[in-house]
Amino acid sequence: MSEERLTFKEMCARFDVTPRTLRYYEYIELLFPEKDGRSRFYKPSEIARMTLILRGRRWGFSLEEIRQWLEIYEKEGTEPQYREFLRLADRQLEALAKERAQLDETIEDLSKMRDGVAKGLGSA
Repeated sequence: MSEERLTFKEMCARFDVTPRTLRYYEYIELLFPEKDGRSRFYKPSEIARMTLILRGRRWGFSLEEIRQWLEIYEKEGTEPQYREFLRLADRQLEALAKERAQLDETIEDLSKMRDGVAKGLGSA
């Protein structure tokens, strides 16, 4: 049974990223595809790394934090990687909660201003 390998183009399509993004992730050592001449092939381990990279970005982690976090697995294994994830997740959850509170306050302020202007115009 052969393991799945994706070409560069297939990897871009699967993860909906630009070729420039994929090349950059390689350049900063987030991904390590196999190379055959000018062709690149991504094994399941690289596909899994890409999934984690994109999740980390969606959660607000920097690319450097993601690179270091992935490196922990390579050097120290799963448990230290999980511990670092918990640290990063706790920090990010706190930051997101603060952003949410600020956003809620901004929405409330804008709604009050909007309602005041609408009332002054005689419409709601």
